[in-house]
Amino acid sequence: MKILAILADQEKFLTSCATNQTDMTIYNSRRSFIKNTATFGAALPFLSPAMLFSSEKKTTIRLAFIGTGERGRSQLSVALNRSDIQVTALCDIDKAVLAKAEAMVTKAGQKKPALYSDGDYAFKELLNREDVDAVYIATPWLWHTPMGVAAMEAGKAVAMEVSGATDIQECWDLVDAQERTGVPFMFMENVCYRRDVMAVLNIVRKGMFGEMVHLEGGYQHDLRAVKLNDGLSAYGDGVEFGEKGYSESKWRTNHSVHRNAELYPTHGLGPVMTATDINRGNRLVYLTSMSSKSRGLHEYVVNHPKGGPNHPNAKVDFKLGDVVTTLIKTVNGETITLNHDTNLPRPYSLGFRFQGTKGLWMDINDSLYIEGESKPHTWQNDAEHMKQYDHPLWVKYGNDASGAGHGGMDFFVLHAFVEALKRETPMPIDVYDGATMMAITCLSEQSIAQGSEPVQIPDFTRGKWMNRKPIFALDNQY
Repeated sequence: MKILAILADQEKFLTSCATNQTDMTIYNSRRSFIKNTATFGAALPFLSPAMLFSSEKKTTIRLAFIGTGERGRSQLSVALNRSDIQVTALCDIDKAVLAKAEAMVTKAGQKKPALYSDGDYAFKELLNREDVDAVYIATPWLWHTPMGVAAMEAGKAVAMEVSGATDIQECWDLVDAQERTGVPFMFMENVCYRRDVMAVLNIVRKGMFGEMVHLEGGYQHDLRAVKLNDGLSAYGDGVEFGEKGYSESKWRTNHSVHRNAELYPTHGLGPVMTATDINRGNRLVYLTSMSSKSRGLHEYVVNHPKGGPNHPNAKVDFKLGDVVTTLIKTVNGETITLNHDTNLPRPYSLGFRFQGTKGLWMDINDSLYIEGESKPHTWQNDAEHMKQYDHPLWVKYGNDASGAGHGGMDFFVLHAFVEALKRETPMPIDVYDGATMMAITCLSEQSIAQGSEPVQIPDFTRGKWMNRKPIFALDNQY
């Protein structure tokens, strides 16, 4: 009966999601998937976590990729550079990108992987394979949770790419599935492993900033061309999205059309959470969010040589405000500001600010100030401190990370997942952390819709945060 209640909750979640005017086709498909898997799920209460995921220590991880687009292939490349990963299966409904991924595997000298591309639910067949220990999910955002839940129910460890949630129940679905099955789950927030971020984390933990008071982060990145690229020519040439779009513009832009929210909170929030021990002695309590007017994407379409005022997409009413600002309060008293800014012209910056009673760091100008050490009222360049406090993980694996995506952080996030599986240790960014980060999207959407009213942030640990200890990147982890 428990599995029936779970399925009923998921059905309720999908129904509520549909009211957000997002892609009805995807939601209806996901609803059908939950109903069609009821028979499989009914058997799960009789399986123990040990039966779902072997307790035998492994030296090689047999990894499958669900989603082999740009992001999936980027991490596939990192995986193929490791001697302890065997890529056994690949899944993508786009046969062209699937073929590219297959070629990468065989070129790396590994055995030809099994391929799955027959429809939206081809991944279900992949999850039945006995030669898959873990899956890496790098699909469009709406599929992350149903795929992650299905993988855990099938006993496959999950490395899930980042996204925001469409509904709070989606976050609970992940938490409940992980607690019910005991299958390892890691939320793959790579910016937590950025070299300067980890060096500053060292500085924070050494108390050099004193007690933390205020932190900031965000996703500030001109993505107009990414969202509206037609794929026919160089980056930035195109105004199409949806069925006519290329890569992420096929699905990502729809979120900007239909939703007004902090759509991508994890890159800014992840490092802030590690620096303030969120879910491990501290937690996020409530937020309030506000958005600006929406002009960026419309102007881009109207003024682009391939667009114009008569282009069909010039008539689209983009709901997403160009700049979304979210304020968060923690139970320990810190304040956090997140900024989402992807539809206006600007250079890239995640806008980090870690400020305490004795000093602060800001990445916008690579500046540091430490009371008693820095010249009064004068920024000092942080280069020397970054070298002095370089994290032991970067000292140890910096050369191995060379060439990996996003300045090497992609190596570290995959390395952490694989080593935790091999060593049977807790995931450093676990399901509670993932649910907390994802929840900011739908909660900010609610706050904006209610005139920036404060919205409570659920405690996904169900009280365990009070006794859980920090583990991220401690004691030269892995």
